[in-house]
Amino acid sequence: MRVAILGAESSGKSTLAAALAERLGTVWVPEYLREFVETHGRVPVAQDQFLIASTQVAREREAGASAHGVLICDTTPLMTVLYSRHYFGGEDAPLAALAASTQYDLTLVTAPDTPWVADGLQRESEAVRQLIYRQLLDELAARRIPHHILQGSLQQRLAHTMPLLEALPASV
Repeated sequence: MRVAILGAESSGKSTLAAALAERLGTVWVPEYLREFVETHGRVPVAQDQFLIASTQVAREREAGASAHGVLICDTTPLMTVLYSRHYFGGEDAPLAALAASTQYDLTLVTAPDTPWVADGLQRESEAVRQLIYRQLLDELAARRIPHHILQGSLQQRLAHTMPLLEALPASV
C-alpha cells in the first residue's frame, strides 16, 4: 500500500511522513526536491522538473522493498506538476504523463494551518503556500482523486490518519 502526502510548502508533510512511518514500523520516502536543492545549491529550473519527479518515483520503488505493509511517500509527481505550472507556466509532456500514471492507495493533504517557516532556497512565502494549496485541491478535484485534508497539530493529524490507514485493504 502506498500513501501519498501532498501539500504546499511548509505544511508539515515531512513531519507527518516521518511520524507515520515510525508509528507503523515502516519506511518513508523523503521529498527528493529538498536533496536536489541542497546538492545543487540552487532552486530547480523547468528542465529539472521531470528529473525531480522521476527520481522521487524511483526512490519509492526502491523503498517499497523495505516497507512493512505501507510505504509513506512525502510528495508525488503531482506536486511537481503544480509547482511547474506556478513557476514555469506549465509542465512538459513526460512530467504530465508521469503524474497521470503514478497512483496511490490513500492521498492525504496537509492543510497550511501551521506557521510558515522560511527554509533557504526551497520556500517562497505564505502567499505562495496558500495559492498552491488551493491549486492542489482544485487539481485533486479535477482528477477525481479521493483525498483527506489533515489539519491541526501533528497529533491531530495522526489521529485523523490512523483510522484511514486501518480501513485500507491489507493495511498494517
